[in-house]
Amino acid sequence: MEYKITTHSELETIEIAQNFESEKFPNMIICLNGELGSGKTMFVKGIANALGIEETITSPTFNIIKEYDGELPLYHLDVYRLDGNTSGVGIEEYFTKGGVVVIEWAEMIESILPPERLDIQFKVAGENKRVLIITPHGQKYEELCEAVL
Repeated sequence: MEYKITTHSELETIEIAQNFESEKFPNMIICLNGELGSGKTMFVKGIANALGIEETITSPTFNIIKEYDGELPLYHLDVYRLDGNTSGVGIEEYFTKGGVVVIEWAEMIESILPPERLDIQFKVAGENKRVLIITPHGQKYEELCEAVL
C-alpha cells in the first residue's frame, strides 16, 4: 500500500514527521528520497524535535552520519556522497543500535537496506508544496502508517 500526503509549508512537513515519531520504536528505519531542497532534512528536523533533541539539525552530507541523543537515539545519515559504495562505513550497524535511523538519499544504498522499513519519496509540487509518497515495508510499518495517516 502507498500513501500520498501533500504539505504546503515546512511546518506541515515537520508535523508529519512528528506524527511518525509519536509511534516510534527501537530500530525504526525511515528512508528519504527526493531531489535537493524537497524537504528531506526538514522532515528529519521534525523527528529530532519530537525526540526532544535541541541541537540544530543539518544534513550530514560531509560527515555521512550524525548521532543525536533524545528519547531514543537519532541516527541521521546522508549517503549521497557514497555513490553506492558503503564498504568500511558501517551503516548496517546502525540498523540494530536501538535508535531511530533516518537516511537521506536512501535509494543510493538500497541493496543494504533492511527489508522492513518506511520509504518516503519527496516531490516538489510548487514553491512550498510537497507531495510525500509513503510506502511501508513490513507489518510494523504498515501499522505505523495506519496509526498516523
